[in-house]
Amino acid sequence: MGISASAVARVVGIDTVFKNLRGSSAALLPQRVAIVGQGSTAATYALTKLQITSAAQAGSVYGFGSPIHLAALQLLPVNGTGVGQIPVTVYPLDDDGAGVVASGDITPGGSPTSEASYIVRINNIDSEPFVVSVGDVVADIVTAMTAVINASLNVPIIAADDTTKVDFTSKWEGVSANDIVVEVVGSTTAGNTFGITQAAGGLNNPDVDTALALVGNVWETMFLNCMEVTDTTTLGRFTTFGEGRWGAEIRKPMIAFVGDVEASVTTSIAVPDARKTDRVNSQLVSPGSNDLPFVVAARQLSRIAVEANEDPPSDYGSQPATGLTPGSDSDQWTQTERDQAVKAGSSTIEVRDSVVTISDVVTFYHPVGEEPPAYRYVVDIVKLMQVLYNLDLEFVSTEWDGAPLIPDGQTTSNRSARTPSAAVAAVATIIDGLALAAIISDPKTAKSTITAVIDSGNPKRLNIDFTIQLSGNANIIDITNNFGFFFGTPSLVA
Repeated sequence: MGISASAVARVVGIDTVFKNLRGSSAALLPQRVAIVGQGSTAATYALTKLQITSAAQAGSVYGFGSPIHLAALQLLPVNGTGVGQIPVTVYPLDDDGAGVVASGDITPGGSPTSEASYIVRINNIDSEPFVVSVGDVVADIVTAMTAVINASLNVPIIAADDTTKVDFTSKWEGVSANDIVVEVVGSTTAGNTFGITQAAGGLNNPDVDTALALVGNVWETMFLNCMEVTDTTTLGRFTTFGEGRWGAEIRKPMIAFVGDVEASVTTSIAVPDARKTDRVNSQLVSPGSNDLPFVVAARQLSRIAVEANEDPPSDYGSQPATGLTPGSDSDQWTQTERDQAVKAGSSTIEVRDSVVTISDVVTFYHPVGEEPPAYRYVVDIVKLMQVLYNLDLEFVSTEWDGAPLIPDGQTTSNRSARTPSAAVAAVATIIDGLALAAIISDPKTAKSTITAVIDSGNPKRLNIDFTIQLSGNANIIDITNNFGFFFGTPSLVA
């Protein structure tokens, strides 16, 4: 109504009001990705959240080769195979006050017999080549290696020339830096050797609570945890935060993804298996890979987030995580080991044509005696997000908030008034939309469960209850191929 009901002077008013005409179509929750990680120790940056649009921006703000930058390279690669238009927000962490860098060294040896070219490979990120010529001494090789490492922006280490060896340190402090792996790749017949002391000694990851406190009322759906999975203190903080997001008043659940590269399935599942009621954390793996664990998680997350955004009821199997370098064939888990991993709360991958391919994506959740576990599959949590989102769109609105509430059957001239049966009809429409989107199954049964009553003790309270059945996914396909033999056509006697 554009003209006040108290007006008496002659006037014609035409009010233009938007009406939602989408009918029974379900609205899909826009996915968002949040990076919780450190910048480079050498960088100076604000500890406020920042939405980024490119890895270059992440590098310029938080330092190239830092966890934030390396994660952004996987989520926002320049070839366009990342999350696309899905918002990526950085929740930055500073090094812990008692943090310590990881360090190691590379020691050249042998005696060059011919000119040869080499690269330094750090977590599958290659430096520019350096050349060792006949007559070069150790100091010459150390100088060359130091130069190419420090000239490579994306590598996670800083090199120092120690004359007899290249000393290197991580670009950030904490236990997560101990996952840095260094290789020297090149000729094995030119008389040169390279002894490597791998990164070690990193201590004390930062407290993620300071970053999580910045989230506020924004519905960040998928978080990247840039620490290692064995940092159970950080996992616990994500769990506490995430459980709060399931609360009836917040109702914005999220999933936190962490990476792991352990080749042994027994070792890899140790932490998830011990956290049986954790429906917030999810481990993404690449057995035996030299990629940094958070890089493994970031790349797979880029595929998961896109699928959840575009087709939320679909699972993530067979999505290629191009850009990751898989471990050796002998490190890959068999179907029996993948089954063991999923039952213990770990996601799995398969390597197909040398490409890491997503298989099952699960949370840690697998309580003893609960079969199937309600919150095991990430896709099911994404489906529940859609249900909450559509309920919010309907009931957190001016049409319902504070509307006069009257019993069914009461005559009224107030078009703002609402009845329990109106609530039942609204929920039924939402159920139809969710079913059309294949987010839930059997809408007829779901609608038969809807009840809505005015509370007997509070006339300003409407109690609504209903039960839905989430749709399944074709994760296991069991085919029986029957066969026999052709013995020819019997001849007929005239």
